[in-house]
Amino acid sequence: MQMLGNDLPGKTASLPASGLAAPFQPFNLLRWFSLISLLIITAVAGGLGYVSTRFVVRDSVQRDAMLTAQFIQAMAQAEVRHSQLPPGTTMGELIDARFDQQHLQFSPALAESTREEFLDHVAHLPDALLANVYARDRSIVWSTNPSLVGKRISDDDDLEHAFRSRKSVSASYHKPEEDREEQQFEREPRHLFIENYIPLFDSQGEQVLAMVEIYKEPQDLIRRIQRGYVLIWASTLVGGALIYFGLFWIVRRASLMLQHQQERLVASETYVALGEMSSAVAHSLRNPLANIRSSAELAQEIASPLAQKNITDIISQVDRMSRWVRELLVSLRPTSDNPEVVDLVAAIEDTYLAFAQQIERNGVRFTFEGPQLQWVASQSLQLTQILNSLFSNALEAMPKGGELRAQVTVQDGGRAQLLLSDTGKGMTQQQERMVFKPFFTTKQGGLGVGLALVKRIMERFGGSVSLSSREEEGTRVSLTFNIAAGGDHGPQHSGR
Repeated sequence: MQMLGNDLPGKTASLPASGLAAPFQPFNLLRWFSLISLLIITAVAGGLGYVSTRFVVRDSVQRDAMLTAQFIQAMAQAEVRHSQLPPGTTMGELIDARFDQQHLQFSPALAESTREEFLDHVAHLPDALLANVYARDRSIVWSTNPSLVGKRISDDDDLEHAFRSRKSVSASYHKPEEDREEQQFEREPRHLFIENYIPLFDSQGEQVLAMVEIYKEPQDLIRRIQRGYVLIWASTLVGGALIYFGLFWIVRRASLMLQHQQERLVASETYVALGEMSSAVAHSLRNPLANIRSSAELAQEIASPLAQKNITDIISQVDRMSRWVRELLVSLRPTSDNPEVVDLVAAIEDTYLAFAQQIERNGVRFTFEGPQLQWVASQSLQLTQILNSLFSNALEAMPKGGELRAQVTVQDGGRAQLLLSDTGKGMTQQQERMVFKPFFTTKQGGLGVGLALVKRIMERFGGSVSLSSREEEGTRVSLTFNIAAGGDHGPQHSGR
C-alpha cells in the first residue's frame, strides 16, 4: 500500500500562485537568544563580580587602616600620659629627636624614653612589614629598616595628601613599586599588603607635626578577602547560570509554541490553497462527468447484452467520482470540530464495498480482524474520506495482486486503533519522512494531498496517524481514534 496520501515524495507538484509563499530562511530565536543572552549575562555577571570584589577589598582595606590609625594614635596618647609629661604635650612634638633640646618643660631624656617606648610598640605591630616615621620636612627620622633613616622622600603623592588633609590615608598593593624608594621591606610580601599614613598632631590638633607610615600584610584580612572572592564569584556564577537557564527554558517554550503556531499557519494556508484548487477542479469535472453519464445511459438503451455490464460499471464509477468530488469540497470547507459517534467497522465495510471491483480486478485479498462494532469520535464524511484515500493508495501500490489487511483493536486509555497494512512496493526512508507533507508526490499527475488531509482530519478530532514502510515489503498505516462515549464493541470476527 503506497500510502502516499494520493502520492509520495520524490516529485514535487507545483503550487498555484495563490498558494504558499516562497521559501524563506526562518529566524532561529533559540539559537540567537542562547548566544546573545549568554554574552550579556556573562558580561553583566563579570562586571558585578569585579565591582563587588573591588568593593570588598577597598572596604576591608579602609576598615583595617582606620583600626590601625586609631590604635597608633591611642597608643601615642597613652605613652605620653604614662610618662607623666606636662598636659597638652603630644607624641608629634616628641617624635623628632632633633628637637629634644628645645623642650623647656621636660628633659631630653624623658622625651627620648617616651619616644622609644612608642616606637617599640610600632615596631612590634602584628603583620607589619615596614614602619617609617616622617618629620614635617618629609625626612625619615625613624624606621624599622635602619638604612632608610635620614632619607628625604619627595614626589610621594600619598604622603603629601596625608600631610595636607590631616586625615589617615591608606592604599593597597600587590607588589612593591620600584619607584617608591621607601618601600624597602626586609621580607617580600606574599599577597596583598596595605600602606597606612597616620598623622600625629600638635596640642591644638590642627597642625601635623609627624607622619607614621605602616606597611602591613594582614594575614587574617587576606584570608577573609580570599573567602569573599570565592563567595562572590561562586554566587555570581550560580546566579548567572540560574538566570540563563531559566530564561533559556522560557524562550525555548516560547520558540516551540511559535514553531507550532507557524506550522499551523502554514498548514492553514496550504489547505486554503488546496480548497481553492479543489473547488476549481471540481467545477471543471462536473460537466464532463455529467456528459459521460448521460452518454452512458443513452448507450445502455441500445447496447447489446454483453455491453450492458460494462456500461453499468461506467455509470457506477462516474457516480462514485461525482460523490468523491462533492465530499472533497465538503471536507475542505470550514467545519465544526465537534466529533460525532461513528462506527469505524461499518465505515471500513462501506469502503471495502466501494472498492470491491477494483480489489477483485487487481487480484488483492482483503482481510479484516476486529469487533463487529466499534464507536469512535470522528465525523462520518471525514472518516469515509480517510479510508477512501488509504484504500486507494494501497490498491495502487499492488497492481499485480497482494494482501490488504485491516485490524481494529482497543487500547488502554479509551483509544481504538485501526492498522491498515499492504504487501505493495513500499517506499524509501526519505519518502517515509516526507509522506505527510502537503503537495509532495511521486505519482504522475498526483497532487500530494491525500495523507496530508488524513493527518489533518485525525488531529482535528484528537486522534493521530503514523506510517512505517519498507521497499518491496509494504506499508503499514496506524490510525488512533478516541473511543466515543457510550460506544461498545461486539465479538471478534475476521476474513473476507
